[in-house]
Amino acid sequence: MNKSALLFLLIIIFTFSLAAQEVKRPEPQPAPENTESFKLGVAGYTFVHFDLQTTLETLKSCDVHYLCIKDFHLPVNSTTAEIEAFHKKCADYDVTGYAVGPLYMKNKEDIDKYFDYAKRVGVNTIVGVPDYELLPYVNEKVKETGLYFAIHLHGPDINVYPDADDVWEHTKDLDPRIGMCLDIGHDTRNGKDPVADLKKYHSRVFDIHLKDVTGASKEGYSVEVGRGIIDFPAFVNMLREVNYTGVISLEHERNMDDPFMGIAESIGYFRAMIRATK
Repeated sequence: MNKSALLFLLIIIFTFSLAAQEVKRPEPQPAPENTESFKLGVAGYTFVHFDLQTTLETLKSCDVHYLCIKDFHLPVNSTTAEIEAFHKKCADYDVTGYAVGPLYMKNKEDIDKYFDYAKRVGVNTIVGVPDYELLPYVNEKVKETGLYFAIHLHGPDINVYPDADDVWEHTKDLDPRIGMCLDIGHDTRNGKDPVADLKKYHSRVFDIHLKDVTGASKEGYSVEVGRGIIDFPAFVNMLREVNYTGVISLEHERNMDDPFMGIAESIGYFRAMIRATK
């Protein structure tokens, strides 16, 4: 056998030898929040320009399993059959719709409508924004239904509930199931420290909106998590210190016509902070 034929034979033997070996690839590590008391989710408003199918495909690609339901994905007047179909579609992507909102309430009729909606959807939490004078009626509805009511704070953009202090002052004497959705970006934009506010008010924090912002003023705007001024290692450690057991949902408000890279970056950064602060 000449040298060329021998070389060819050796190459064939080597190739088959490699193919016969079992190539073991490492499995992806589980999501780091799996070992925490809190859960990672996404706020439905992130997908204001996209349908439920795109929303669920994005959550699946990011290994996220909790969604705060917005009424553009599941309308308030949905029938029982439509609600069942919604939950079935979410389950197909291993996603749970855990709350509804934010929902804005200008009168008692709005409150009745949205409490009924939450009951029919089957969640135990409403993320709501009632006018201040409606809080006594919200209190009645919470006592009647047993639902939790998390007031979404909005920073300096609207004239109600600018920060965690304001929500606390308006709810501290109400039913303890009335509290806040701590939007850490808006809290920061109103000059507050969301880490300190989580520590102070954790007994009334029933939902959290995860985001980052460029400044502690109205001029500060939303950016991908990790690119702004919020101290996320301190925030993750505070979630552990107060034993927060709810969902912290990314509400991505940058490039909302094409948010997908920003969503992935934000979730990846936040998960890196969970691992880095173990």
